[in-house]
Amino acid sequence: MNINSNVEITEINKESLIDILTDELPVLRARLALSQDDLCNIIGISRQTYSAIETKKRKMTWNTFLSLILVFDFNEKTSVMLETCGAFPDELKNLLSTNNRKKDMEDC
Repeated sequence: MNINSNVEITEINKESLIDILTDELPVLRARLALSQDDLCNIIGISRQTYSAIETKKRKMTWNTFLSLILVFDFNEKTSVMLETCGAFPDELKNLLSTNNRKKDMEDC
């Protein structure tokens, strides 16, 4: 990752995005008809941790945020909602897309 990528990621207001996603978690999970256990198995955290995040007793980490974003963005039942609520802004999509393309090119 180059210096510009580090600057770009810090410019994104992580705390604000985490707060937005936390508010929407119950609805997003319900749209996919997933239990807390199901979703936790997909993203690799304990149900207790996820429950504490969903009930706002614990702050979501950035890694958990990214894992949840990928799950919800991948599914057409929830991808539009992510865009509408502002949890996955274009700046972050572009940054992740750019970093993936750079990594793919380095692997060649």
